[in-house]
Amino acid sequence: MSFGGPAAGSPFGGPSASATSAAAGLPFAGVPTELAEKAKEILDQEPDHPTPDIPFSQADYDRRPLTLRRFLEPHRFGLLGAIVLVVLETLALQAGPLLTQVGIDRAIVPRDVNMLWWVGLAYLASIVVNTLSSYARIAYTGRLGEKLMYELRVRVFSHFQRQSLDFFTDEKTGRLMTRMTSDIDALSVLFQDGLVSLAVQGLTLVVITVVMLFLNTTLALITLAVVMPGMLLLTVWFRGASERGYNRVRDRIADVLADLSESLAGMRVITSSNRRRHNVINHANVVGEHRDANVYAASVGAFYGPANEAIGVIGQAVLLLIGGRMVLDGTLTVGELFAFLLYLTAFFAPIQQLVQLYNAYQQGQAAMRKLRDLLLTEPSVVESPGALELPPVEGNIELRNVRFGYDPDEPVLGRDGRGLDLSIAAGETVAVVGPTGAGKSTVAKLVTRFYDPDDGVVSIDGHDLRDVTLHSLRRQLGVVPQEPFLFNGSIGDNVAFGRPDATAEEIEDACRTVGLGELIDRLPDGVDSIVHERGSSLSSGERQLLALARAFLARPRVLVLDEATSNLDLRSETIIERALDVVLEGRTAIVIAHRLATAMRADRIAVVDNGVLTELGTHDELVELGGHYADMFATWSSHA
Repeated sequence: MSFGGPAAGSPFGGPSASATSAAAGLPFAGVPTELAEKAKEILDQEPDHPTPDIPFSQADYDRRPLTLRRFLEPHRFGLLGAIVLVVLETLALQAGPLLTQVGIDRAIVPRDVNMLWWVGLAYLASIVVNTLSSYARIAYTGRLGEKLMYELRVRVFSHFQRQSLDFFTDEKTGRLMTRMTSDIDALSVLFQDGLVSLAVQGLTLVVITVVMLFLNTTLALITLAVVMPGMLLLTVWFRGASERGYNRVRDRIADVLADLSESLAGMRVITSSNRRRHNVINHANVVGEHRDANVYAASVGAFYGPANEAIGVIGQAVLLLIGGRMVLDGTLTVGELFAFLLYLTAFFAPIQQLVQLYNAYQQGQAAMRKLRDLLLTEPSVVESPGALELPPVEGNIELRNVRFGYDPDEPVLGRDGRGLDLSIAAGETVAVVGPTGAGKSTVAKLVTRFYDPDDGVVSIDGHDLRDVTLHSLRRQLGVVPQEPFLFNGSIGDNVAFGRPDATAEEIEDACRTVGLGELIDRLPDGVDSIVHERGSSLSSGERQLLALARAFLARPRVLVLDEATSNLDLRSETIIERALDVVLEGRTAIVIAHRLATAMRADRIAVVDNGVLTELGTHDELVELGGHYADMFATWSSHA
């Protein structure tokens, strides 16, 4: 989305992105000037990707457990087409040794040139058929596999979007990232390579065995009796050893990534504590364990490969010895013996591949179990089956006898049989103050329905929030958190996040209304200037003003500010408070306040202590009351 300015229409922030960013005092953002032209050429060659029509529902979605069969079932006809191509490819590939036998016995030995030509043409035709069917199979299964992965990624991401806030509080970000990356990648390998290779190699074994039995049943049975016992024993050993090695590698790479992530996140503490050398030594130990795990896995493979080949050579020697005697006795032709040797050589490759595929299958099944558990996770805040659309609200908010605890055994709101009661009139601004841990932010989370109360009712205009759809509720609410989150992109993109259909003029007006005019005028690209992920190129006050501009542009009927000024210096706080006067005008607002300077500007102040409402009134009334708020005000005044 472009919002005007010198860089409008350019994804690179203008031809002199580096210079303009530096001039504005911002970190460099964009593509270097010398690479911008080449990057634009590459982007111009990209195909157009229309916005996909993705159905999303908070309540209506597939709740059936994810299984391989259920996941593949909608594409069963596509998979049937892939199997047809696999059969064609395998038959064409394994026709070679049989044609060699025919060429030797019916053309070379009797010196029949015409037959030799026909066999040669048939051999060439089999190669062409194998090549074309292999190309078609790889292209077809590749597209089908990517379609499957696309659907799965969208399904998992959609499931993240419908989860409640406590899900992301309880789960580690790295674990959720693993579900979307390595787990889905493991399934991708299984779908695109594993299942198809399983079909190819399994069919190859069947075809080779049938052809060998057809050529000479006695020799085929003798060959299998010599080769199969050793192969089975070696395969069973390799399966267990490689699985242990693989698990060790996966555990150790997780340790490496965890240590790396922690070190990068804590670099400031590491540097200030002079722990760099210690961290290098510790990381070397972690990487060393990863190396040892890889060496073990490689040594297992290094033994299996040559041992498998040795069994093959022994089998060929036995076949040559017995088959040679049969040729001398006249019970076997030279061509049949030669074909047997070729098929025996081809017999080992599928077995090796199937063993390797077993690990891919195990990885895929493990990933499937993890994704199945994830997709079975129900959000804690759910829409009732008959949830209604919340009509346009006036903004009357009421909390009646509300009890709540993040842990059921440790209540945050409501104590000793007494719940929290609070009524807020439409258009009124109420500040909620109290000591740390009193439950101030929890009130905000219940009003926005990030959580549902354990007992009691939270309502807007008389509508219990549990009886309305989440979409109709949250489109009329605005939230400005203590630490506003800004996405990697332009100022305009971030301001219009809650209302993407806003025009460039509306976005700029919102920015100037809350006091960002000076910043926009200072930046060369105006609202198109890049702010980086999390707004790292802006100050705390500027990030907070952007969050207010986002809320102002979205035009919510109810606004919740969760300690929006607690991390600001006095100058920034003054600017933010002036912006708040504009943003809050005509709206119902709940202000979770840490600083009393912010609370004093509210129409009323609610004092929450130990999970219950202890005082409620204007600033002057509460000071005159001489209670807890008066003590807080006296302490604040003495330090101000």
